[in-house]
Amino acid sequence: MIEEKSLDVFAAKLAQLRELFPEVLTEGKIDFKRLRALLGDEVSFNKEHYELSWAGKSDARAQIQQTTSATLIPSESKLMSLDSPQSGNLFIEGENLEVLHVLQRSYFGKIKMIYIDPPYNTGNDSFVYPDDYSERQDEYKKRAGITDNNGFLNKQDCWKKNNKENGQFHSVWLSMMYPRLYLARNLLREDGVIFISIDDNEQANLKLLCDEIFGAENFVGTISWKNKYGAGAKTKTFIEVHEYILCYSKSPIFDIQSQLSDEQISEYEKNKDDKYAQRGGYITQPLMTNSLDDRTSLQYEIQYCGEVIKPRKQWVWSRDRLEDAIRNNEVVFKKKNDGKYSVRAKIYLKNEQGMIRKGKPLSSINGPFNQQGTQDVEKLLGEKIFSFPKPVSLLLRFFEFTVNGDETKDGIYLDFFSGSGTTAHAVLDLNEQDGGNRQFICVQLPEHLDENSEAYKAGYKTIADICKARINKVIAKIQAERDNQKQTDLIPETQKQISALKVSNSPPAILNNGAVI
Repeated sequence: MIEEKSLDVFAAKLAQLRELFPEVLTEGKIDFKRLRALLGDEVSFNKEHYELSWAGKSDARAQIQQTTSATLIPSESKLMSLDSPQSGNLFIEGENLEVLHVLQRSYFGKIKMIYIDPPYNTGNDSFVYPDDYSERQDEYKKRAGITDNNGFLNKQDCWKKNNKENGQFHSVWLSMMYPRLYLARNLLREDGVIFISIDDNEQANLKLLCDEIFGAENFVGTISWKNKYGAGAKTKTFIEVHEYILCYSKSPIFDIQSQLSDEQISEYEKNKDDKYAQRGGYITQPLMTNSLDDRTSLQYEIQYCGEVIKPRKQWVWSRDRLEDAIRNNEVVFKKKNDGKYSVRAKIYLKNEQGMIRKGKPLSSINGPFNQQGTQDVEKLLGEKIFSFPKPVSLLLRFFEFTVNGDETKDGIYLDFFSGSGTTAHAVLDLNEQDGGNRQFICVQLPEHLDENSEAYKAGYKTIADICKARINKVIAKIQAERDNQKQTDLIPETQKQISALKVSNSPPAILNNGAVI
C-alpha cells in the first residue's frame, strides 16, 4: 500500500527526542527549559505546568551531569568461584550514585534487567544524602546540617534517618532517587526492563517520577505483591499485607511473558482432552473480536451443526486456520440463551514438544512471603543477620520473564541497592536450574552495622560484608550439591567467578572482558 501522506518531519523529530529524553516531554509538549537544564544550562523554573516538582529537584538534576574520576579496582577480599577463572559477575562495594556514573563508561545500553529494593522512606530507614560531600556548609546547611570542623559535610555522619518531621521528607527521598533512576535508564538495553520494589509511603511519587524518567508510554505495569499473612501488632486502620513492584521498560515493548504460576496451571487442569492428553489440560480464548481495524478478510461465516455462525464483528483467525482447528477438535462451541454461539479456541498447557507454555504475568501475586526471605538468609548465615530481605523465589519470577520473545538465558542483571545480595542469589540459582549464563552486577555501600547487632557480633562490620558472605555461601552450596551428585563434569560452565571491586581514585583497572572501567 502506498502511503498517501508525506512524512511528518516534526512528529519524527519529536519521536526521536522522546526516545532520547523522555523527561522533557509533558502532556505531549516539549519543555524547552527542562531540555536546556538537562544539557547543562542554568535555568530558572517559574512557569506552571504539569510535572512532578519538589524542593531540591534542580540540585538532583545537576547530579546527573556531574562526572567522576573514580574507577573500580579489584578488592583484596576474594570471593569464591565456580568452574571458570574468568569474571562475568561483579560485586561492587561503593556509593551507588558514584558507581552508576562509573558504569556508564562500559555498560551503557547493555543491561538486560534491573531490580532494586530502595529505602521505602518510612521514617525509620536510612540513606545517604546529600550526594556531593564537597559542598560548603552554607550551601547545604538547611537540608543536611551536619558539618566537620572545616565547614564541610561529614561523610560518615550523612547516614541519617529521614524523619517524617523533616519539612522536606518526600523531597529528600525524591532527590536521592532521581539521578540514580536516570543513570539506571541509560544502562538498560533497548528491550531492557527495571523492577522497583516500594510500599505505600512513596508508591505514588515513584510512579510519577518514573513516568518522567522512563516515559509514561514505557510503563509496563504495577505488580501487587501480598508479602505477609496478616496484620501486625501496630495495625490501626486497614490491614497492610501488600507491597508493590513497578515495572518500566527502556522503550515500548510489544510482548512480555512469564512462567505460569501454580494457580494458572490449575486452571488448565480443569479441562481435559483425550485426543491430546499428552499436552495436559487446556483453557479457552474467544475467537470473535470487536476489533476496530475492520479487516474484511476476517469477516466470514462458518457452518456448525447445520447452523450458520457469524462473528459479532470479525474473527481473530483466518478462515483456513479456523476451519483446520475445527476439524482437529481444537475449538469449543457453546450455544447461549439468546441462540447465538460462543466460539473459543483451546489453548493447551503444553506445546507439541511437551514444553509448558508461558503466559502473561499476573499483576497480583500471593506470596512468597517475607518469612521466606528471612529463611533464605538464615539457612546460609544464621539468625538475625539481616532484616526483611526479599525472597529469592520472588526475584526468580521476574528474572524468568521473556521480553519481546527473547528466550535466551543470558544477559546482565543489575542491582544497585543490593542489601544482603538476594539478586546475586537468584541469578546464581536460576543459572543452576536451567543452565543459563546470566551475569549479575551488585552494588552495595559499606554501611557500618550497629555494634550491638547480631550481624556485628557474628563478625560482619558492614552490610557489604553480609552481601559478600552470602554470595560465597550460595556458591559453596551449589558446588556441594554438584559434588554430592557426582555430575560436575556434566554441568556446563555457566557460573563464573565473582570479582569483588571497590570504588577507588586509583588508575583504571582492566576487567577480564577487556573493558576499561
